[in-house]
Amino acid sequence: MDTQLTTLSSFIIDEQRRLGKQASGEFTGLLNDISIACKSIASLVNKGALAGVLGVAGSENAMGDAQKKMDLIANDLFINALQHNGHCAGMASEELDEILTLPEGKIRGSYLVTFDPLDGSSNMDINIDVGAIFSILKAPASGEDPTAEDFARPGVEQIAAGYCLYGPSSMFVLTTGNGVNGFTLDTSIGEFILTHPDMKVPETTNEFAINASNQRHWEPAVQQYIADCQAGETGTLGKNYNMRWVAAMVGEIHRILCRGGVFLYPIDERNREAGGKLRLLYEGNPMAMIVEQAGGLASTGYQRIMEVMPNGDPHQRVAVIMGSKQEVETILKYHEA
Repeated sequence: MDTQLTTLSSFIIDEQRRLGKQASGEFTGLLNDISIACKSIASLVNKGALAGVLGVAGSENAMGDAQKKMDLIANDLFINALQHNGHCAGMASEELDEILTLPEGKIRGSYLVTFDPLDGSSNMDINIDVGAIFSILKAPASGEDPTAEDFARPGVEQIAAGYCLYGPSSMFVLTTGNGVNGFTLDTSIGEFILTHPDMKVPETTNEFAINASNQRHWEPAVQQYIADCQAGETGTLGKNYNMRWVAAMVGEIHRILCRGGVFLYPIDERNREAGGKLRLLYEGNPMAMIVEQAGGLASTGYQRIMEVMPNGDPHQRVAVIMGSKQEVETILKYHEA
C-alpha cells in the first residue's frame, strides 16, 4: 500500500511553497470548499435512481434550459459549501439568474467563484459522464459584496480553474496557472489523491468532437474543416479522423487532456447574435485556462477565448474551439481563408 499519497490540499500548499509564495490558508480553504461540494455531488451521481435524483425539476434556468433535479441539487451543494467559511465573496452559477452575494452576517472572503454545477446534466438519466466546472477570480475588495461588474473580467485574470468529472471514477482536475494536475477521489478515505500529475494535451490528433446535427447551421469555415476531416487520408488534411460526442463539455475536454483531440461548439446561424452557445465565465474561460496550461489552444475561431472581454452579463455566450495545438491552428487557418 502506498503511504505517500498526495492529497489535493497538501498539493496546493506544497505547490505554493515551491513557487516561493506564501501558502494562503484562505485559497487552500476555498479549494477545499469546492472539493467538498464535488464529493457530495459525486455521491449522489453514483447513486442515481437509488437517491431519487433523476428526472426533470419542472423549471428553467436563466437561459431557458430545462433544469434537471440534479442541476438544482448540485447548485445548492456548491452554494452551501462556499458561503459559510469566509473564503468566497460572491458567486455566479449557470442555475442563477443573477450573481449571488452571501447572506447577511457571513464573512466576505477574497475570491469570486463562477461555476456550472452539473455540466451535461441531460446525461444523468442515461448514466453517462457528467461534471462540474469552476473558475476562481480575485475579489476586488475583500470583505465587501461584489457587483456583476466585478465578475466581468477576461479569462486571463483567472487565478485558478478546474472541473470535476463524475465517471467510472470521480476526478478533480485543477490548474492554478502552473500546469494541470488530476486527482482521483478515493471514496474509502474521502480524499482526492494526485494520480495524474502534469497533464499534457498531445500537440497532434486525428480525433474531433462536435455536434454534427448542427452541421447545416455552421459557418463555411467549420463546414469545410469537418468535410475535410470526413474525406480521410485522401482529402486535404491527409489522415483519417474519428468523431466523438458525449454532450458534456467536461467529458469532451477530459478525453482531450488524456489522449488529444479537438472540441468544437462554433458559432452557427442560430446563435450568432448571442456570440455562441456555451457560457464564457463558467464554461469557456475555465476550460480554456485548463487546455492552455496543458499545452493546447483555445479560440473562438477569431480570438483567444481568455481575451474575450465580458459584457457584464454573467451568462454571456461564446464560440468554443479548443484542444490539441496543431489541430486548433489548422482550424484557425480555415477561418482566415
